[in-house]
Amino acid sequence: MECHWISAAELPHITLLYSTYLTDFPRVSEFYVHPPDFNGISQAAVEIQLEDSIRGGVVEVLRKQNIAFGSDSETSRNLEQLRDGAAAVVTGQQVGLFGGPPYSVYKALTAIHVANELTARGTNAVPVFWLATEDHDLAEVDHCYFGARGGHERFDLSTPGAEARRVGEIQLGEAVRELSARAAGILEGATAAEVARWISNCYRPEETFGSAFAKLMARIFAGRGLILLDPLSPELHRLSAKTMLRAVKEHEVLARELVARSAALERAGYHAQVKVAEQSTLVFRIVDGQRVALRPKDGGFLAGSKQESFDETLKAVKLHPEEFSANALLRPVIQDTLLPTVAYIGGPAEVAYHAQASVVHKRLLGRAPAVLPRAAFTLVTPHAANLLKKYNVDVQDVFAGRQQFRAKLEAEVLPEDLTSRFAEGEKNLHDLVERLREPLARLDQSLVGALDTAAEKMLYQFTSLRTKAGRAEGFRTGVLDTHEREITSLLFPNGELQERSLSLLPFLATEGGDLLDQLDRHIKIGTGDHCVLYL
Repeated sequence: MECHWISAAELPHITLLYSTYLTDFPRVSEFYVHPPDFNGISQAAVEIQLEDSIRGGVVEVLRKQNIAFGSDSETSRNLEQLRDGAAAVVTGQQVGLFGGPPYSVYKALTAIHVANELTARGTNAVPVFWLATEDHDLAEVDHCYFGARGGHERFDLSTPGAEARRVGEIQLGEAVRELSARAAGILEGATAAEVARWISNCYRPEETFGSAFAKLMARIFAGRGLILLDPLSPELHRLSAKTMLRAVKEHEVLARELVARSAALERAGYHAQVKVAEQSTLVFRIVDGQRVALRPKDGGFLAGSKQESFDETLKAVKLHPEEFSANALLRPVIQDTLLPTVAYIGGPAEVAYHAQASVVHKRLLGRAPAVLPRAAFTLVTPHAANLLKKYNVDVQDVFAGRQQFRAKLEAEVLPEDLTSRFAEGEKNLHDLVERLREPLARLDQSLVGALDTAAEKMLYQFTSLRTKAGRAEGFRTGVLDTHEREITSLLFPNGELQERSLSLLPFLATEGGDLLDQLDRHIKIGTGDHCVLYL
C-alpha cells in the first residue's frame, strides 16, 4: 500500500495552536510540561510515582474488566507487566456506535506503537485505552456512518429517556438488533462475515454503549495487547478519590489559574479549548441518574437541584466517590492518578486541552505525561483512486472544498479533441504575449506591465471558458455529479476528514486484519503528518 504524506498544517480545520505544537514546539512550550517526543517521554518517566496499592488495585479492576470484554492473553500479559512496574502509554475516546469514527482505532494503534517502541528502547511500557463512558453527550455516540460506493449510510440508535445520563450506563435496547443487521448487510469483502459477527456479538440489546464498544475494540485489537479501561468502576473512583477531593476543595484556586492560563494562550495568539469561569469547578455530580455540573453557590455547592454545604460535599466525595466525575480538564489528572502515564496520545482537540490541563496536573499531581499526536489517515479505495486519476486530481484538491474541487473536475471532463484545442489556444496566447513583449518594451517600457496585466486577464477569461465548457459537458453526460459524490463522500464526507466520520468496519471487512498492520507501518511518531493510504 502506497502512502502520500500531508503535513498537519496543510489539513483543513487545523488550529494554530496544534500546528505550532507540531512544527515549532518551543513557541508553545510554556503551556506544556514535556516536548512531544521520546525525550519528553523519558522526562515524564523519571517523574512517575505511583503507590503500589493504587497500581495493584487498578490492575485488579482492569483484569476483571478485560476478561468481561473478551480481551486475550496478550492483554493479560500486559496487565502483568503493568502490575510489575511498566509505564503506561494512554489514549482514549468516546464510545461511539459500531466503534465510532476511525480515529478511535488510530489512537489505539498509535498507543500500541509508542509502547512497543518505548519497550524496545529499554523502558517497559504497555498501551491503555480509556473508554469515555462517563461522558453524557449521547448525541456524540448514538450514530455512525458507513461508506458505500454511491455515498454513505447513517445509522442512528434511539435510546429514549437517556438524556444527561452517562453513556456507559445506557443500554442499547431492542432497536440495536435491526441496526446491527443493517450494518452487517452493507459489508463486503473477504472478511465481511467476520466483521459482521463482531457487530452482532458485541452490539446486543443488553449491552451498553460502553460495553459494546469495549468488546468490539477487544476483537479488533486481538493479539496486540491493548488494555481497555472503563472509568465507571466504583473501585477506580475510590482509588482516585484523593485527587477528586482536592479538585473540589481547591476549586477556587484551580479556576483562577485556569482563567489565567486561558488569558495567556489568547495573548499568545492561540485559543482556549475549554472556557473556564472563575465561579466554576472541574467536577460533575450524578444526581437522579443524570450527570450535572457541580457549581459553587453560597459557600457550598449546587448540582442540579441538590445543594449542600462545602463540608457536606467534601464528605460526599469521601463516602461516595462514584457520584463524582471529572470534566475534560480534570479527567487527564484522574487518569494519571490511576496510571503511571508517561505519554498520552491525542488528537488536535486533546493537545489543546492539555495546554490548559497542565495547570491542573501541576497543582493536583505534580507531574504530567508527554502529549503526542495520534496517527492520522485517509484511506483511498481502488475505485476512488481510479476516479482521482481520471480527473487528474488528488486528495488535497478534495480537501480544498466543494467549489474549488468541482472547478478542477469540470476543467478535466472535456472531450479529448476539445481539451487539446484549449491547450493549443492557451499556448498560442502565451506565444502571442511573448512575441509582443520585446517590441513593446522598445517602444515604451511601461507598456510591458500593461501587457502582463492584459495577458493575466485574457488567461483568466480563457480558463473560465474552459471551466464553463467542462460544466456543460458534465451536465450533458450526467456522470460528473456521480463521480464527484463518490469521491467526496469517501474522502471528505460531510466536509470533514474521513477519519472523523466514516466507520473503519467496512474497510476492515474489505482489507482484513492486514489493514491494521499496514496502518501501523505508516505511523510516524510525534509528527502529526497525515497519511493518504492507497488500498
